[in-house]
Amino acid sequence: MSDNERYSMALDYATRKHEGQFRIGGKEYITHPVAVAEIVRKQGYNVDYQIAALFHDLLEDTDATEHDLLAHGGTPQIVEAVKTLTKNSGYVMHEYVSAIKRNEMAFVVKCADRLHNLRCAHCTSDDFKRHYIKETKEWYIDFSDEIKEAVHSLSQKVNG
Repeated sequence: MSDNERYSMALDYATRKHEGQFRIGGKEYITHPVAVAEIVRKQGYNVDYQIAALFHDLLEDTDATEHDLLAHGGTPQIVEAVKTLTKNSGYVMHEYVSAIKRNEMAFVVKCADRLHNLRCAHCTSDDFKRHYIKETKEWYIDFSDEIKEAVHSLSQKVNG
């Protein structure tokens, strides 16, 4: 199967699984993993990273299983990255972030995920923005310069 076929299969699956879910601003939820995958693609990462981006919220926010991810274009490396990105009940933030830093694919996807969320947070309440800025500064600010820039931009909207 070609990379394009795998990506299309993964996109179709993620779209079905996120059907009926919406972002805070009202857009269909699938727009978020697609945007994260596009950020990853523009950064030069291969289709496996892009599929991990499409799948990054499936185990956490849908009834998808690890087996399902493998059956719809995933690989063991993709599944491991998605598992690493999944916040399970009772997770400890320090352990969660440390695990992400140890898995290159999870790290790349988390950077793109946080970046996209920061860029989209303009449509959220000021309280949400403040919380998201604080959490980003505490846990993710050293992930990339783009995250630093996006936090600064969002902070200016809150503190305007």
